[in-house]
Amino acid sequence: MSFQQGVTGLNAAGRNLDVIGNNVANASTVGAKASRAEFADIYARASGGKSVGIGVSVAAVAQQFKQGDISSTNNPLDIAINGNGFFQLQDANGLRQYSRNGQFKVDNAGYVVNNQTLKLLGHQ
Repeated sequence: MSFQQGVTGLNAAGRNLDVIGNNVANASTVGAKASRAEFADIYARASGGKSVGIGVSVAAVAQQFKQGDISSTNNPLDIAINGNGFFQLQDANGLRQYSRNGQFKVDNAGYVVNNQTLKLLGHQ
């Protein structure tokens, strides 16, 4: 069983490095939130109804919603959220999406949109 335990540990550590790498790659992305790998034990049933630990896995990758830095820009449409909340956006199919990235501009039709041309929705 020790070989399997080692393999599961290496797989979980590799997944954790993927999460860390993604955090580093997005460190300067406006509105990006860091993630954290959460680990869980893997058990096997042994004779007599006892559970035996046989390794570890990544149970979830949880997004961290800690407040990031707020910086000033020269764009009067840039908005920051201080605390909890998201901007409600609408895509071309009418589906709602949510973001904490507050970089906005006005498109040719007069709508306030983000860099992916999703329309900013008002409070309802």
